[in-house]
Amino acid sequence: MSRPVLVRREQALRGGQPLSFAIGLVVALTIGIVLLLGAGHDPVAIYERMFVAALGDPDSWSVTLNRAVPLGLAGLAVAVAGSMGLWNIGAEGQILAGAMMAAGVARIGEGWPGPVLVTAILVGGVVGGSLWALGPAVARSQIGVNEILTTLMLNEVALRLVQWLIHGPWKDPDSFNFPLAPMIPDHGRLPTLFGRAHVGVIVALVVIALFAVAVNRTAWGFELRVAGSSGATARYAGISLERKTATVLVMAGGVAGLAGGIELAGTADRLTEGISNGFGYAGIIVAALALMRPSGVAAVAVLFGAVQIGGQSIQTMGVSSSVSTILQALILFGAIGAGVLSRYQVRMVPGDPGDPGDPGDPGGDGVQVGEAT
Repeated sequence: MSRPVLVRREQALRGGQPLSFAIGLVVALTIGIVLLLGAGHDPVAIYERMFVAALGDPDSWSVTLNRAVPLGLAGLAVAVAGSMGLWNIGAEGQILAGAMMAAGVARIGEGWPGPVLVTAILVGGVVGGSLWALGPAVARSQIGVNEILTTLMLNEVALRLVQWLIHGPWKDPDSFNFPLAPMIPDHGRLPTLFGRAHVGVIVALVVIALFAVAVNRTAWGFELRVAGSSGATARYAGISLERKTATVLVMAGGVAGLAGGIELAGTADRLTEGISNGFGYAGIIVAALALMRPSGVAAVAVLFGAVQIGGQSIQTMGVSSSVSTILQALILFGAIGAGVLSRYQVRMVPGDPGDPGDPGDPGGDGVQVGEAT
C-alpha cells in the first residue's frame, strides 16, 4: 500500500518566485470564474471591467499606481523586517502615525515655501512611523518581547489617537461636524506626474530600489540575512543582534510612516480615520508574495493596486467590491502552494499501517517533510 509524502527537490524549479506568482494569479482567476458563475454573474464582463478600470488607459494607470504606493511601502516595511526573520505586523499603525506627524508638520509649516513644506511632510511621515516602531524595537532587542504582539497592539492605539485628534483638537470647524482634520495647504501637496499619479510614485520606487540594493548587495544586507538565518552564527561573526533588531524595526516603521505622509500629501489631502485604508495589513500579503524580498515588492504592489481599483469599479455592475479581497487571498494561497511545489515534490512511497514512520502507527516517527525514505 502506497502513500504520498513531500520530498525536497535536489534543486528548486527555475523561476521560483515569478512562477509561483504567476500560478497564484491563474489559480485566483480560475476560482474567481467559478465563484462568479455560481453567483449568476458574467466573469468575462467583470474581469474586462476590472482590467479597463485599473489598466485600460493612462488615467487608469495613474490611479492604480497611486494605490500601489502605500501597498508597496507597507510591503517593504514588512519585507525588510522579514529579511531578518522579524514580523512587523504594525505597518497599519505606523502608516497612521506617519500621517499624524505629517499632518502636524503641515499645520506648523503652513507658511513655508512649497518644496520645503512637501519635503518636511514626507520627512515627518518617516519620523512618525519610526517613533511608532521604536517601542516594539526596544522591547524586542532588549528584553525579547515578541514584536508581533507589540506592533499589532499599537495599530489599535494609533487608530484611537487619530480618532481623538479628528474629533477633538484637530477637528475642522468647516467640516459640517464630520470627523475630519483641516485640508493641508495647496502648496504642501505632491506635484502631479500624469493623470492623477503624483510624485509619491517616484519616491516609493526609489525607496524600494534602495532597500533592494542594500539588502542584496551590501555588507549591511548580508549581516541582516545572516542574523535572520542563524543568531549563533551572527554572534560568532561579531554582529550585534540587539542593534540589528532595533535598527531594522525602526527603519521598517519609517518606511511605513513614509506611506502615511505620501497618502496625506498625495491622495487624502487631510487626516482622516480611514487614511491607512488597510494598506498595512495588505502589505503583509504583498511581502509574503514577494517572499520577503524587497526586490519583488513593487510588482506585487502594482498587481494588488490593480485588483483593488478594479474591484471598486464593478460595484456598478451589482457585484460586491469584496471580490477584489477574495482574489487577493486566492492569489496568496495559490502562490504559497506553487512555492511549496517548486521546492518539494509529491512521491508515493510504500507503507502499511503497521510500518514504522506511518502516520497511522502511534509508535512511529512519521515521515518528515523534505526527507526521502
